[in-house]
Amino acid sequence: MGRRCPTVLDLFAGCGGMTRGFADEGFNLVGAVENDFAAAATYAANFGESHTQYIDIADYDDVPDANVVIGGPPCQGFSNLGKRDPTDSRNSLWREFVRVVVAADCDIFVLENVERFGSSLEYLLLRAETVRGDLEEFSLETFTLNAADYGVPQRRIRRLVVGSRVGPIGEPTATHADKPSDSEERWTTVRDAFAGLAFDAALPTDLPERNAEFFGGELPGVFTLDEIHVGRTYQKKSIQRYRLIAPGRSRLDLPEELMYECWKTHNTGARDVLGRLEWDKPSLTIRTEFFKPEKGRYLHPEWNGRGRRVNRAISHAEAARLQGFDERHVWCGSKVEIARQIGNAVPPPLAAAVARAVRRRLSHPEQVPASKSA
Repeated sequence: MGRRCPTVLDLFAGCGGMTRGFADEGFNLVGAVENDFAAAATYAANFGESHTQYIDIADYDDVPDANVVIGGPPCQGFSNLGKRDPTDSRNSLWREFVRVVVAADCDIFVLENVERFGSSLEYLLLRAETVRGDLEEFSLETFTLNAADYGVPQRRIRRLVVGSRVGPIGEPTATHADKPSDSEERWTTVRDAFAGLAFDAALPTDLPERNAEFFGGELPGVFTLDEIHVGRTYQKKSIQRYRLIAPGRSRLDLPEELMYECWKTHNTGARDVLGRLEWDKPSLTIRTEFFKPEKGRYLHPEWNGRGRRVNRAISHAEAARLQGFDERHVWCGSKVEIARQIGNAVPPPLAAAVARAVRRRLSHPEQVPASKSA
């Protein structure tokens, strides 16, 4: 496999955020695996159905050779928001990732997950595979990265584990900063992300009535970014709550009569719940239920103490923008399914920064395994 056009195989591919970043840096796609139908359809709509496998990774046997294997195994077992259950079956999916890495005979693999993965038992077991196991030829690097430092309008902290047989890639070079140097740009903000999107208080609540066929099944789609600029209907009391919350503030600013009963005696923790974004900062982490203000800091940033206030959660299109997706990316599925795809995605600009570091190492390997051609 030539280094001029390195190849990449994406596991747990989701809607294709990681592939988008690698494709933008010149990698050729040779395969993708995703077992969620709507996410697999979105991936196929963007990158082609012929190389996309809608199957459980445990059933993925016809593995192509690839220079690089990438993927983000489900993180719910490690996330601070979950139960952190060490017996969660999703925690061991990295073993399937390792199996495919070996079968693909790759030079480099990139595993993306939540920050807590780095302190998990599963991570220690993964490291052990490089000492005496299937990954003995690989050396590991781990990085804790903030997506905002790579042009994503979102402060999203992720753990990156990189295995290489051709030398270390080094930490991806940051391109942005809160206080940038001469070689960096300022953090991309919510204002930057929402440029060109109408921020009306009332948005359509339904996706267009359109279906698409993928993998022998049918589902809603294919939708453009503009078509997923949709909202939901709110109760009157919810609107009363939202209108009192200024940018950067949260549920803690509400009068007692507008608080949920469970909040009245709970004044610590969850300080972002029912929070409003700020125009000139990156957002906080976008998760899968961003369309519910009660789940985090998801209220639209437009709020003027004397005038206009947009009292709704961010739309699907706005959330996609905060994840670094642009108009090229199209979407399949119901509103809930698309929201899940957006919240679970690897931001493409972050993936692109990783891809640049990987490609530099592939272009100048410290050692080339005998099984690999130049």
